[in-house]
Amino acid sequence: MGGPLAGIRVLEVGHMLAGPFGGMMLADLGADVIKIEPLDGDVSRRVGSQSVDGHNVYFASLNRNKRSVHIDLTTDEGQAELGELAKTAHALLVNLRPSTIKKLGLTYESLRRYNPKIVCVALTGYGLDGPAAEWPAFDYVIQARVGVAALTGDPDGPPTLPGYSAVDNSSGITAALALVAKVLEGKGGQVDVSLFDVMLAQLNYKAAAYLNGGERPPRQHLGAHNFYVPAQLFETGDGYLALFVTTDGMWRRLCGGIDRPDWADDPRFATMHARFDNRTELLELLGTRLKGASAVEWEERLRPLGLAVGAVKELADTLDGDLVRGRDMVVDIDTAEGPLRVLASPIRFSDTDAEYKAPPRLHEHTDDVRPLRSRGG
Repeated sequence: MGGPLAGIRVLEVGHMLAGPFGGMMLADLGADVIKIEPLDGDVSRRVGSQSVDGHNVYFASLNRNKRSVHIDLTTDEGQAELGELAKTAHALLVNLRPSTIKKLGLTYESLRRYNPKIVCVALTGYGLDGPAAEWPAFDYVIQARVGVAALTGDPDGPPTLPGYSAVDNSSGITAALALVAKVLEGKGGQVDVSLFDVMLAQLNYKAAAYLNGGERPPRQHLGAHNFYVPAQLFETGDGYLALFVTTDGMWRRLCGGIDRPDWADDPRFATMHARFDNRTELLELLGTRLKGASAVEWEERLRPLGLAVGAVKELADTLDGDLVRGRDMVVDIDTAEGPLRVLASPIRFSDTDAEYKAPPRLHEHTDDVRPLRSRGG
């Protein structure tokens, strides 16, 4: 494949989402990603619908543009094959428990004898070492332990979850970024990325407020931002509207757009600090005003004023909408089972067209990439 990472070879070992998503990001950018799978394959080959028009859509959504090989890493022969592949690879991305990573020799300490410049990225729940290293970890559990669930939902209701794999996806991207950075350095070494650390790091300003002033971030009604006001969801005459206002200039434009110019210079709301201090009163007044029209009507009325605003949509409506079509964010991949529709890479280059190949069939490329010694050569 072409792309900015063409010529970079990455070995991928792991299951489900975080590691494979990071590997797919690299593969979309042109890296030769070789997915090392056990005999029964990545667990995600069996997740969800077994088949939709002949495809396992869960697996397909995370593994396009890769090659699949079978290596039994629990055997001496498999370890020899891993070592031979390590000689040809720039990096290894592994997403397993720390004890399994070490047992299977998937660390820089184990592979450096084959290739001192190889980069080994371990993507784990709570870190490669330490007292919590072996704790079982999945996306939703990390969201709960870090504090995301406690920040999400109505203040008078139970904690809740965003409804998608926020930790796994962001951890996969972080691992891919770390891998590329270390490969560029050219020295080789071990990289430790944990789901816990990645999700915690994304709570940046909320954490800083507590660390520097003891302020516990509250759960806000309709997902309101802790500092910017108004910045949240609003119930309208039909549907919900997301509105995000930061500067005083934006506030004045909003006041004009909702036919309340008198609010623009009202001392209770005229400045960012005033709006923060008078949050409850402002939200009550604005919420009542926005119920005077539908979410779509407000969106069409306020966006031309340079305001960040959007009606709440279902994912299905977004995928069927003009914006996704205009951005070419859905692509068709030709596979042996027929056409497969998936989301495109979010990264665009002015001089390189993205290329999308089918997700690999189980062990499809074993004979193509298996080291010569394992074939008696």
